[in-house]
Amino acid sequence: MSDTIFRFPAPGPEPITTDLDGWIKVEGNPTMRYWIQHSSVDGSVISGTWEATPGTYHATYQFYEFVHLIEGRITITPDGGEPVTLNPGDAFVVEPTFKGTWVIEAPVRKHFAIKLK
Repeated sequence: MSDTIFRFPAPGPEPITTDLDGWIKVEGNPTMRYWIQHSSVDGSVISGTWEATPGTYHATYQFYEFVHLIEGRITITPDGGEPVTLNPGDAFVVEPTFKGTWVIEAPVRKHFAIKLK
């Protein structure tokens, strides 16, 4: 493989299991785990795999995120906004100004890319 193309391996055996900063459980007892599988050379972008179990989080974003939903079903509702339901195969972006709920309706697996700088 090239040094300018990175193919994600299967997630490793040791995921990060702490809830993300700004994510607060508001209904049920959802859990999350994730793997950071790649960082850009300059450290401005991370990407990997994220999984979550059913329940609801209120999320406050600080960074831009691109998502490709692989498994599960999520309804995301910005505070004061309209809900958006996402299913396997959907790709979407969450802006760094997002505040609202993520209702995980079925166990989720997604790939993500987050711009940190």
